[in-house]
Amino acid sequence: MSKNLKIFLGLSYLLILFAFLYFIFSNVQISRLGDFSYYKQIQSELEVYISNNTMTNVIYFFIFAIIWVSLLGFGSPILIISGILFGQWLGTLISVISISIGALALYSIGNFFFREMIKEILEKKFNQYIQFFQKNEFYYFFIYRFVGGLGVPFFLQNLLPILFSMKYTNYFLASFLGFIPGFFIINTIGAGLNTYIEQADNFSLLDLFLTPDIYLPILLFLALMILSLLLKKKYFHDPN
Repeated sequence: MSKNLKIFLGLSYLLILFAFLYFIFSNVQISRLGDFSYYKQIQSELEVYISNNTMTNVIYFFIFAIIWVSLLGFGSPILIISGILFGQWLGTLISVISISIGALALYSIGNFFFREMIKEILEKKFNQYIQFFQKNEFYYFFIYRFVGGLGVPFFLQNLLPILFSMKYTNYFLASFLGFIPGFFIINTIGAGLNTYIEQADNFSLLDLFLTPDIYLPILLFLALMILSLLLKKKYFHDPN
């Protein structure tokens, strides 16, 4: 692939990404972000809209999540939103499947069009991880997903397997299974936030964090982070 074609594809990709983000955020009333009644209004309208045709909205969100992740979007906003819209169980199911597909799409795009560029940028920085993944790509990438990517930004997590030419089937299955615990916790937080906005008359940060639907999943999240540190120490310690 010629250098000019790579530049064209890269710029086109960024243009689509920025247009997509502009479309999303242009519908938000920035001036009302500090008004709690604005969030109650959005919550009420969303509840009615979702309940009127749940299946259609699930499909819309599913497609949106795939596109969002494939355009280098972060995973956490999708998880919070899916929890708010669909609750902890359905939200987890939708987000795990859609984000796994979106991550696979991004991996495929990067592997096909930008493989040399990505290897040039990332290979030295992540050489330690490559050594582990090459031993057993499915097992170690599953652990890597489970521990949240060891602090690596989500879009880089999705592109990292390009460095060791991971099989697409292993990539998808390791992502899908590794995502489940963390995604469930964050979806639960989103569902709890939705319940709080619905029931509260005024916003109080203390009341929010004292809500069982909020603090229990946060405690689970902290426990998962501690477990992640232990797994990181065991599986991803410096071999030198």
